[in-house]
Amino acid sequence: MLKSRKELRGHVERFRLDSKLLKGNALGDRHRRDVAVYLPPEYARDASARFPVFVDLVGFMGAGESHLNWKAFEESLPERLERLVGRGVMGPVIAVFPDCWTRLGGNQYINSSAVGNYADYLLKEVLPEVDRRYRTVGDPKRRAVFGKSSGGYGSIIHGLRYARHWGAVACHSGDMYFDFCYRNDIPRVLDSLARHRRDPARFLRAFYASKKVSSRDTMTLMFLAMAAFYDPDPEAPLGFHLPMDLRTGEIDERRWARWLRHDPIYLVERVSARRQLQSLSGVFIDCGRSDQFNLHYGARILHDQLVEHDVDHFYEEFKDDHSSIDYRMDISLPWLYARIA
Repeated sequence: MLKSRKELRGHVERFRLDSKLLKGNALGDRHRRDVAVYLPPEYARDASARFPVFVDLVGFMGAGESHLNWKAFEESLPERLERLVGRGVMGPVIAVFPDCWTRLGGNQYINSSAVGNYADYLLKEVLPEVDRRYRTVGDPKRRAVFGKSSGGYGSIIHGLRYARHWGAVACHSGDMYFDFCYRNDIPRVLDSLARHRRDPARFLRAFYASKKVSSRDTMTLMFLAMAAFYDPDPEAPLGFHLPMDLRTGEIDERRWARWLRHDPIYLVERVSARRQLQSLSGVFIDCGRSDQFNLHYGARILHDQLVEHDVDHFYEEFKDDHSSIDYRMDISLPWLYARIA
C-alpha cells in the first residue's frame, strides 16, 4: 500500500483527435476526443531515444484518464510505471490513455453500429497519431495493450482479431463465458426495466435524469450496453436487440447466439483467431478466483483451450475478487515489457 506520494518524474501530455470514424455515431457521443500520453523521464533526457508503447484500456464506467487520477493510498499508472522502472524490473515506455467513454457507460473496444467503431478508432486513428507525434519505435511488435474487466475483454479481443497491430496483450479479469457473466443478470435487468414499463428507452431517459445512480441501475445500463455492442441493428428501435422477452424473460437463443460470437471462449475455437494469438509475443491472462461476476470460470475455460491448442500464454488465478486489483499490474506490466522490448 502506498503510504506517501512521490513526485512524478515524467509527465503527461494531451492532444485532441478529431475522429472521422466516430463522427456521426448513433449515440451522439462527441467525436473530438482527448488522448492522454505519459512520457517517461528518459524521453526528455535523450532526444534520440525511441520507446515501446503501452495502451491502457479502462473498465466499464471508467474514462480514458481514470488511471491518471489521484487515489488515496494507491498509485496512478504513471507512478506505478516509474516505480517498476526504478526497481529495474522493466524499462521505460510511452503509455497511452485513449478516451472511449460512451453514453452507455463504457466500451468493449469493438466496432458497433449502435455505439461506434471503437476498434477502428483505436487502430486507425489513435495509434498512428501517437506514432506520428512521439518517438515510438513505430513497430506494432513493440506495442502492448492491457486492461481489466471490459478493458481486459478489449485486450484479449484485440489479440484474437487485430493481432497485427500488437506485440503482446494482457487481460485482467476480462469478460468471457457470457453464459455465466451476463446471462445470470437477466432476471435483475428484467425487474429493473419493469419499473419503466419494460421499455429500455424509458429506462435510459430516467437514468440520465436521475440525481443518484443505484448499483441496480448501473448493472441494467451495462447490460443494455453489452446488447448494443454484441447485437447491434440499425433497424431496431434503439439500434440494438435484447436477447430475452421483456415480460416472460424467455431467452431468444437466436439473439443470444449473436452475443456468443463475441465471447472469447467461442472465438478461440476458430483456427484464424488462435493463429492471431500465436502471432503475438505474449498473451497474459489472470483473474481472481472469487470474481463476483464469475469471470474466473471463463478464464479457466480459455486457459484450458489455449493449452489444448498449444497457444503459449501466461495464466494465473489469484486470491481475490474483481475489485481493486490494480496491484496485479506489478506482474503484468514487466511481463509485457519483456515480451515486446
